[in-house]
Amino acid sequence: MSGAPNLSRALVLETPVTTPDGAGGFSTTWQALGTLWAEIRAGSGRERFATLGPSGEVRLRILVRAAPAGSDCRPRPDQRFREGTRIFRILAVAEADVQGRYLICTAQEELPA
Repeated sequence: MSGAPNLSRALVLETPVTTPDGAGGFSTTWQALGTLWAEIRAGSGRERFATLGPSGEVRLRILVRAAPAGSDCRPRPDQRFREGTRIFRILAVAEADVQGRYLICTAQEELPA
């Protein structure tokens, strides 16, 4: 990582909450844990064949300040970021620098339901 990151985008970190739906299954809702300032950059992309033809997919690299392991403010792969109506599903989290000051979250943008 070279230079200071541009943490200029406010992303809401959300975690899934599952509750019984009364019919033997579960319903998932999302609970906000807080706002993290981030930098978003396009990562690798690929094209794949989907049901309706070719489909593109781009992985995003979201850089945020690190938080201690176990903290509610530390992103995890089962969580997501929200920016307005945009949703970024977190796929992986790794330390971005040797000092552990920043985390890189590999994410994929989801289409709104």
